[in-house]
Amino acid sequence: MPQISYLLFDVFAEEAFAGNQLAVVPQHLDDGTMQKIANELNVAETVFLRRTGDEARPAELRIFTPRNEMPFAGHPTIGATFAIADVLKWVPPAREHFALTERVGDVAVRVERQDGKLFAWLRTPPVTFEQELDRTVCAASLGLALTDLHETLRPQLVSAGNPFLFVALKDPQTVDRALFALGHLEQAIEDRISGVFVFALTESGTYARMFAPMSGIAEDPATGSATGPLFAYLRKYGAVDMQRKSFVSEQGVKLGRRSVLHVRIEGDAASPHVDVGGQTIFMGEGRFNF
Repeated sequence: MPQISYLLFDVFAEEAFAGNQLAVVPQHLDDGTMQKIANELNVAETVFLRRTGDEARPAELRIFTPRNEMPFAGHPTIGATFAIADVLKWVPPAREHFALTERVGDVAVRVERQDGKLFAWLRTPPVTFEQELDRTVCAASLGLALTDLHETLRPQLVSAGNPFLFVALKDPQTVDRALFALGHLEQAIEDRISGVFVFALTESGTYARMFAPMSGIAEDPATGSATGPLFAYLRKYGAVDMQRKSFVSEQGVKLGRRSVLHVRIEGDAASPHVDVGGQTIFMGEGRFNF
């Protein structure tokens, strides 16, 4: 009877039982089996790693939600980086920079060791800005009034491989009141987006939630693949200090799984480089017998 091992992590977490859960399976299987395993584990995402033997590109990633495969996802990339560097030891301790091959292409990552803790970072793939959506429709989809939305930032689809609908709200308390319901947006929009990302500006950066029922996830505690495009969006429209380089996005608080996503921005507003990073905690391991 074959045995398939997996590792469990809390990603973007500063303590155990916080952040976003991730399962890592250090092998590739056939597509159907990988999807079944992701559904069985039923965490936000399960990542399957194939070791390449190349230190510069040590692994190929396949990322699955309980419902479908993703071409790119942030917290699986961060968690996989931590797993490869600190648990599986697929790269030597001295190597800080490498790339992970995902369906969206090679994603540049790096690790930093600070005070005995390992931080993993990813470079957000190129960001594209797509259509703007009606404010009234977006408010209704979140169970909110039009006055609950930010006065000037318009709802828009933005993507770095996975399209998200970004909706700016007036304050963190309104973010906590939001609840996305399918059926308010056009079906074509709901069919193609990965989730609806709501946020409010704060002194340190943003306070956010992400709803993804279309991907089999009612609410995601931490969404690295949306956080990079979020800050590219904020830079594009001048909503954050153009001279500032570092921010923090807080997510998952309403779920009781506080996540802390660090953001660093380089370059100009037209083409910024956005890095997203944070801590990961190795929680345990298990195996399937089938």
